[in-house]
Amino acid sequence: MSYNRELIYQAKQLRKNMTAEERRLWFDYLAKCSAKFTPQKVIENYIVDFYSYEAKLVIELDGEHHQASAEKKREDKLRDQTLGKIGYKVLRFSNYEIHNNFKGVCETIQSALDNALGNVP
Repeated sequence: MSYNRELIYQAKQLRKNMTAEERRLWFDYLAKCSAKFTPQKVIENYIVDFYSYEAKLVIELDGEHHQASAEKKREDKLRDQTLGKIGYKVLRFSNYEIHNNFKGVCETIQSALDNALGNVP
């Protein structure tokens, strides 16, 4: 996997200063998940919120600024396409979903993991 080394310091800072929604997803689900996840991982020229090497899965949490800005939506679409082209599946969830449908978010992630890791009956 290639990555922009100049983003490593920024990724470390983001890891130390996770949003409330990132902390909830990390501590209440991903840190205990069947697949190993890494928070704030540098891939190519991006810092992704959560990354599973074994499942080739990226999870992104989007705050209000992602929904409000057409430019941010274009950037997110380009990011998803770029990551998809190099073999990663990207799941995006809004902070609203983390607050109001946490169980559903976790079930969606688990389903993607099961599919990626061949755990589907």
